[in-house]
Amino acid sequence: MIRILLAIVSNALALLATQIVSGIEFRGNWTTLLVAGAILGLFNLIVRPIAVFLSLPFLILSLGLFYFVLNGLLLWAVSFVIPHYSVAGLWPAMKGAVVMALVNWAVGALFRRPKAKAPGR
Repeated sequence: MIRILLAIVSNALALLATQIVSGIEFRGNWTTLLVAGAILGLFNLIVRPIAVFLSLPFLILSLGLFYFVLNGLLLWAVSFVIPHYSVAGLWPAMKGAVVMALVNWAVGALFRRPKAKAPGR
């Protein structure tokens, strides 16, 4: 349960951070932002695996670089579902996806559990 709440808050902070990219705008309150974080989490849970599977040939041919395009497309698509969040096109969405990845990585690094040491080491 805590991991789910952390994922929602992390997604909400990442969506808020994407406003540094020109072409991405959020006009809402914190409640709307948390709902948007939950919607983004559900979108990543349901739609993302299907999109990755369907784009597998492009991912292989581009040696994984197509992930940037795919993440941008998913962020752009989710902006149509999230209230008060707008993305002006694919380029701002791709830049926003990079910002989101960095924020989610940083939040994950802050709250990651330390690995347990093996006995005798």
